[in-house]
Amino acid sequence: MKSITIHNLDDPLDRLLQEKARSQGMSLNKTIKSLLAESLGIRPKKPSGHKDEFMDLFGSWSAAEARSFRQSLKDFEKIDAEDWS
Repeated sequence: MKSITIHNLDDPLDRLLQEKARSQGMSLNKTIKSLLAESLGIRPKKPSGHKDEFMDLFGSWSAAEARSFRQSLKDFEKIDAEDWS
């Protein structure tokens, strides 16, 4: 197995690598190897689900809002036989 040395890393890149390693609980070496493998397609990136990217499009209704919405749909549940003859 080969070893490499990377010279003159920019401070922002070094900081981001250190933060990623710390957040994943991995050594800096393992983190860099993982990033290289993912970027080169050797190991597929773990799916993130992208949930956080769409949170501004989602919300939740209160019970009253949900009842009001269901009530407003009641007319669409009726079938008028005259419309089908």
